[in-house]
Amino acid sequence: MDWMEPIPVLFLFILMVYFVLKLGTFGNKSSQNFPPGPRPLPLIGNLHIMDLKRPHRTMLKLSKQYGPVFSIQMGPQKTVVLTGYETVKEALVNQADAFADRPIVPLFQELAQGFGVILSNGENWTVMRRFVLSSLRAYGMGKRTIEDRILEECSVLIKKFESYEGNPFETTIIMNAAVANIIVAILLDKRFDHEDPTYIRLESTILSFSNVSFSFFTFLSFQLYNMFPVLGFLLGARKTIKQNRDELFAFINATFMKHLRDLDENDQRSFIDSFLIQQQEKKMNAYFHNENLKTVVANLLAAGMESTSTTLCWGLLLMMKYPEIQIKVQEEIAKVVGSSQPRIEHRTKMPYTDAVIHEILRFSNIVPTNMPHATATDVTLNGYFIPKGTFIIPLLSSVLHDESQWEKPHKFYPEHFLNSDGKFVKRDAFMPFSAGRRACLGETLAKMELFLFFTSLLQKFTFQPPPGTSQEDLDLTPAVGFTTPPMPHQLCALPRF
Repeated sequence: MDWMEPIPVLFLFILMVYFVLKLGTFGNKSSQNFPPGPRPLPLIGNLHIMDLKRPHRTMLKLSKQYGPVFSIQMGPQKTVVLTGYETVKEALVNQADAFADRPIVPLFQELAQGFGVILSNGENWTVMRRFVLSSLRAYGMGKRTIEDRILEECSVLIKKFESYEGNPFETTIIMNAAVANIIVAILLDKRFDHEDPTYIRLESTILSFSNVSFSFFTFLSFQLYNMFPVLGFLLGARKTIKQNRDELFAFINATFMKHLRDLDENDQRSFIDSFLIQQQEKKMNAYFHNENLKTVVANLLAAGMESTSTTLCWGLLLMMKYPEIQIKVQEEIAKVVGSSQPRIEHRTKMPYTDAVIHEILRFSNIVPTNMPHATATDVTLNGYFIPKGTFIIPLLSSVLHDESQWEKPHKFYPEHFLNSDGKFVKRDAFMPFSAGRRACLGETLAKMELFLFFTSLLQKFTFQPPPGTSQEDLDLTPAVGFTTPPMPHQLCALPRF
């Protein structure tokens, strides 16, 4: 069975003894009108029915049986899953405060210790979130300054693509490097050369840390650790993630120590500069300490690189898969932009291209399970009682592919975002960045990056499968992970001029 990895019998016996002695029976959540769900087994809960490589698929099936609000049990952890646009909106938007917490997951607690912005709660989260938003705006998010940085990186990326002279190549590492330099510019006020050994090591560490840390649904060992953290010493994956975290933190620590030596209150050049200035304000010392700085920077590096890079990789794959759509995008670029460099000001004049980018985000569905939430208070949703502290999964996959909201939810169909006159239209069920108080802080930056990178590449190149591969052969099955990139593939970037 795909949920069971090889585990020593002694280990299972120890887990069972620990469970019986320490945890007692399941069902410690209030049964007062709690959302329904499949019957759990002792010790493992509903793990035996879960596709732990693609858990959102099991959840979608269960929602058809139990409705848009149901419960599953991951070991001893009762979890409420929310599916469909109306239900997710009701929770994350209409009852935003009640669903704004993050769950207390042992693995995350050990790694982040309640610091940073992604996994923290309470006043620490409020202060860090406010500071991150103001700093991202101050250092260019949505402004001309960061647009110029993105366009500089677009030029470097185009030269890299040109260097392959139309021969097949793989884009993931190249995309990661280009996108990473944007968030690095905000955090450190610098740019890494793509071949810089320091950057290459940093990129590898960030990807390992984010992939391994957040894939707790993907690997049974993480589930076991979250169920029984006292036995974590038996799980090798725990050691791997801690090593990745420590290496990433060491890089960040060395970087901000350098900034501290060069700090000029009257010449703040980066996010880290601003944090260190706040740190020197006595009244702010409660939250602006080094552990928060390291964790916030790690959060932004991981979030600012992988998701945008993954979406761009999906975009180029989909252009190869649907060459007729690629041609229409290129025709619009030629009409509106010509041979000049695409800029954000062109976006409102390019409704089809904008619709294609939005559809790439919707169709690729790169974070299908969403980041987990937790209830900050007792709450009632769809008539069900959900106690404070309940682990919540607002299933983004069920929103982006909601059959009641999208004409062709399982097809790549840019017309989802166009009206009958060909003008761009917003859709309420478009939630790739989640929604409510925990929505992605970098949404504005990500949208700017996606538009500029995508249009710059489509202006210069036509993307085709490698020789011997047809459009029909291209696989749109997502890879396994917390974020779901396309399967490894190569493409050919053929110069258009």
